[in-house]
Amino acid sequence: MNDNSKYFTANKATWNEKVKVHSKSDMYDMKAFKKGKTSLMPYELNALGDVNGKSLLHLQCHFGQDTLSWSRMGAKCVGVDLSDEGVKLAKELNEELNLDAKFVCCNVLDTSKHVKQTFDIVFTSYGVIGWLPDLKPWGKMIAERLNPGGSFHIIEFHPIVWMFDYLDEKSEMRYGYMQEEVIYEEYQGTYADTNSKMTTKEYGWNHGLSEVVNALTEAGLQIDYLNEYDEAPYNVLPGLVKTQSGNYVTKHKLYPLIFEIKATKL
Repeated sequence: MNDNSKYFTANKATWNEKVKVHSKSDMYDMKAFKKGKTSLMPYELNALGDVNGKSLLHLQCHFGQDTLSWSRMGAKCVGVDLSDEGVKLAKELNEELNLDAKFVCCNVLDTSKHVKQTFDIVFTSYGVIGWLPDLKPWGKMIAERLNPGGSFHIIEFHPIVWMFDYLDEKSEMRYGYMQEEVIYEEYQGTYADTNSKMTTKEYGWNHGLSEVVNALTEAGLQIDYLNEYDEAPYNVLPGLVKTQSGNYVTKHKLYPLIFEIKATKL
């Protein structure tokens, strides 16, 4: 076992608890989802376009709502997640909704050990890379799982966001943009239900944009674009203001909240 195994074990336990809370939360709105409402946001819908008939690997899929939303649009999907409770619920939803997605429980860095097929699209979004200590094996795995000509898409919270500690309802800059040390946080509740009685204990790592880009290019992928936005589709930070578009912004729009990258395997 590597030096990070204890962090992964702790995070897995936390995500197993989060599945129970999140599946009942307003944010994930399971009732509306089961009735056909997509869980996908405009950013990823615009980025991926028509997925009908395409094979799609969804990394760090939680309990599968986004994976199943892509499946509803005609993609042939495989979802991967660390949480066995998440994968269990995803499989149950897939069966209940009569879809044909597959789900695999493993550490995302070990995906190639568990998933041998290659895909037209690899997709991941919102709060994913912060759970990984090193992005080089992540980039390598993504390249391994793509078909030639296939594309990788990430829509993710901007690294500047993770420099702040928001736990006391105020934003204090505490963590390095390029910090290598693991960050431990322990708090009551979860992003989808701040009133939950669960205690969240989690370990994470900060990754600057250069690290993300280099992990992909060093794996042989071509960056088609990198976009940054000063608004986000989720109200996950204290003090955000809702705009007419339905997105959320910081009061003074001083820094970006999300970024997106498309990379292609030549």
